[in-house]
Amino acid sequence: MSSIKRFHVAKRLSDMAVYNGVAYLAGQVPDDAKLDITGQTEQVLATIDRLLAEAGTDKTKILMAQIYVANMKEFDGMNKAWDAWVADGNSPPRATVEARLANPDFKVEIVVTAAV
Repeated sequence: MSSIKRFHVAKRLSDMAVYNGVAYLAGQVPDDAKLDITGQTEQVLATIDRLLAEAGTDKTKILMAQIYVANMKEFDGMNKAWDAWVADGNSPPRATVEARLANPDFKVEIVVTAAV
């Protein structure tokens, strides 16, 4: 049986867990909540890239993405960053929903699962 490897473990959560060849990322949020949704999304996607690299994988192996936006009126701004980032020919299955996020200044939070 494979062991579970956790990354950036804090008291409440880990940024990522890898088990049985799959990386499970926690919801990733922006570092700078003052940015617009495009800038926040770019920051979140850069964090996802870093975490996936730590697990030995990358965005071409994302199995599923779940995107939470605070206001669906900003959906196009999020998609602007997403479309520039997603790997050609490797667009993962994705769901996007409007949700109230933990910090009222956050405009986006993204969760991904990827093959390692």
